[in-house]
Amino acid sequence: MGRISFLALLVLLTGGCASQRLAGSDLDRISRPAFISRIEIEAGPHSLVFQKDSAYKGKLKKLEPKEADRRLQAKLAGAVSRFEVSERLRVNTFRQLPEERPWVDALAPARVATMLESFLVEEVPANAPDYDLLTRLGADSVVEFVIQDYGMRSDQGRAGAYMRGYARMFKINGRAEIWRRPFEVDRVSEGAEHLDPFKVGKEPSLFRQELTGMLDVVAAQFAEELRPPDRKPGTPPPEDAGPDSTHTTGRELPAPPKPAEPDLAPGELPDPDP
Repeated sequence: MGRISFLALLVLLTGGCASQRLAGSDLDRISRPAFISRIEIEAGPHSLVFQKDSAYKGKLKKLEPKEADRRLQAKLAGAVSRFEVSERLRVNTFRQLPEERPWVDALAPARVATMLESFLVEEVPANAPDYDLLTRLGADSVVEFVIQDYGMRSDQGRAGAYMRGYARMFKINGRAEIWRRPFEVDRVSEGAEHLDPFKVGKEPSLFRQELTGMLDVVAAQFAEELRPPDRKPGTPPPEDAGPDSTHTTGRELPAPPKPAEPDLAPGELPDPDP
């Protein structure tokens, strides 16, 4: 628990002057957001361990540092997929938002993915999608999470996971940003417990555990910032309406009802197929 709290503090402090707080008045003007998470094509996972830190030279013996990093990088890639890395950030952020508008009216992610023809495969495209396409689904804004770099690095014999990127919310029409938060989480800089790269080579799940924990802390920070304190309580969904199958994340719009088939005239067969 202590490690998580320290991570949350670190994420909070890395915004700098490039960040922009979300104002309650801006959120009040949003009616139908779309949530998107993507990872840049060269984002990783990267191994910056053996070539950047000579402390492992004796352990490597005849193995070249470049080759050792290549092998570790392959282990990192197998531990957790790029798609899971990006999606975990989106899903965990959305789950922590209050059950009120505009969040309850967010587009279902499957519909967003279908419209953008992306996020249905492992390799998420490097370039930003054409967000104007989302207006066909009624979206007026986008909450976007972008991971720019992640992996493992080492300094003076102490290794750990790292990750950086940014999140933002913008209006589709005009692309005016109403919220932005750069983030960088670096377990080595924090002085966290050493994540032995040789152990990761044998048990890649160690890297997965470290990285997913970092993603969850960042998601909690994002969810907090998407609840501006100066905003009046949002309108909740109707209590007696039952589950909202139209707007609930992960659901598709219901198929329109089929028109009633006309009764056949006496002695007639159904019409042939068109």
